[in-house]
Amino acid sequence: MARRKFVVGNWKMHGLHAQLPEIGAIAKAAEAAPGVDTALCVPFTLIERAAAVAGAMPIGAQDVHAEKQGAHTGCISAAMAYEAGARLTIVGHSERRADQHETSHDAWAKAVAAHGAGLDVILCVGETEAERDAGRAERVVQAQIEKSVPDLAQASWFTLAYEPRWAIGTGRTPQPEEIASIHAIARAKLRRMVGEEADGIRILYGGSVTGANAADILALDHVDGALVGGASLTAEKFVPIIEAAKARG
Repeated sequence: MARRKFVVGNWKMHGLHAQLPEIGAIAKAAEAAPGVDTALCVPFTLIERAAAVAGAMPIGAQDVHAEKQGAHTGCISAAMAYEAGARLTIVGHSERRADQHETSHDAWAKAVAAHGAGLDVILCVGETEAERDAGRAERVVQAQIEKSVPDLAQASWFTLAYEPRWAIGTGRTPQPEEIASIHAIARAKLRRMVGEEADGIRILYGGSVTGANAADILALDHVDGALVGGASLTAEKFVPIIEAAKARG
């Protein structure tokens, strides 16, 4: 099944009003690559303003709370993110699993809540360096998929992202055959969970993706796009990744 390439920038805790022109420039490049789906997930404080300059390029949140509302100081519900202009969200990012001690069940609950509020979902899975060194990468990723992916996940709103935690922001990436192997295993696990629908679900790779390595990564089997961190903060660094996806589309 043909799956459109999907390139998503995750700005993490970066981005002030002064960076809005970068979003405009990225949106312009995305418009010139109609065969690629491009999106930016920005801080909550920028969602509304980013959506105003992004044109047709979707703006996303980086996380949402699993509850619709309540006594959750400092948290943002999926409905709040949607109202601000977000059309997708990341859940289960490795930095939240590590720094905020979120579990796969937390990621599942957030994915369900986000979908219920009208947001598309990018759900992240991935092993630590210690888990990979112990030969447990495949088991860890399969277990995270099993516990995090909603039973009714559909390609129309759900995307999986494989992010080896040890590759995020380090400049290190797994070997191509390692990336391809995990993506194939992830696809097989999705098929066991949601049947033929899994063939339409996109699986992104995330972890030190740059303009220099994007083309090789995006050429791998079952790699349907990229979840990009630091290289998404400027058009200069992010546009080459969009162009690499366009060439592979």
